[in-house]
Amino acid sequence: MKTFLLQIFTWWNGQTIGTRFFTWRKGEKVGTDEFGNVYYRSRGGAIDPALGHERRWVIYNGEADASMIPPGWHGWLHHRVDVAPSQEDYRAREWELTHQGNLTGSTGAYRPAGSTLRSGQRVPATGDYEPWNPGR
Repeated sequence: MKTFLLQIFTWWNGQTIGTRFFTWRKGEKVGTDEFGNVYYRSRGGAIDPALGHERRWVIYNGEADASMIPPGWHGWLHHRVDVAPSQEDYRAREWELTHQGNLTGSTGAYRPAGSTLRSGQRVPATGDYEPWNPGR
């Protein structure tokens, strides 16, 4: 019951009831990523007359956060590639790090030394900086 109510009244928790109905009627599952997000396209690759190309969308696993879409799926969603990562042998380059969502606002966010949210002292200035003084 809670899931049903969340689908009616919120858009940031997975999918709304309207998106569920649209996906059931017009969607075709293409694949799932390592975060549990499910990707869809227009059934049969039908061209949407309003867009001029097939419609592609994602149903997030949990909270809707676009930073949780891996690079391969991002390229497919935005029509940069025609073949979805689930339909090819997609591998990240050896120099690529594993995908990580945006950590801003979380405990994993970057906090430099001297930040009020991190212990430690800021590295002292090197002496080549002179602040502006309006009286000089």
